[in-house]
Amino acid sequence: MEPISITPCSKIYLPNPRISAKAHFNCSLITPVTHLNSLKNSTIQLENAKDITLPTMADILASSKTQNLDLQLKTLGPFFRITARSLDTLNELGRAEGLIRVWLGGKILHLDSIRLRRETMGMERSIFGIGLFIGAVAIRYGYDCGCRTAELLAINDTDLYHSKLVRFYTRIGFKTVHEVTGSTIGDLAHMLVWGGIGTRMDADIEELLIKWCSRFKHRD
Repeated sequence: MEPISITPCSKIYLPNPRISAKAHFNCSLITPVTHLNSLKNSTIQLENAKDITLPTMADILASSKTQNLDLQLKTLGPFFRITARSLDTLNELGRAEGLIRVWLGGKILHLDSIRLRRETMGMERSIFGIGLFIGAVAIRYGYDCGCRTAELLAINDTDLYHSKLVRFYTRIGFKTVHEVTGSTIGDLAHMLVWGGIGTRMDADIEELLIKWCSRFKHRD
């Protein structure tokens, strides 16, 4: 993949073994109150959007470094991969993959998967928080590529896990567009694309960046 230099550090060489917290943009069951509350409190009326400076990639990366995270973005054609490493140990903590999809209505940010390492389970900061930082890089990258919409599938492995994922994505700005149950012929296309059943969710990328503004915007 062609590296995009978003941080002044060397290339990341990704290991082959995948220890997955489950694909299709899934995260941990643990939800940090501070992250979610900051996102909830940052909901801003869209009519005031013109007065808002959206968080840049630099803002997101600066915020991640305060959490001892080093984020890297690599691309190959329409595909992208984001990796997160600990600044303390230099170990890879997680990665996300997806692509920029061209559709009739314009470009779409397709968030295919996020995988988190087992060692994050024992960290003081929640892996849900790490997933949020990785996701923010993806959303900003999609915005810079001209995408207007982000799409994902909240995978349905268990009812409890699935409900937590849907609540989390709803709180950060995604909206349910379809329940993929596998019980209809129309679900087959979704299952071929996403590889499973769950809740299809979309979000307006600019609205997400506005909502996340206070969480990632640099404060002097």
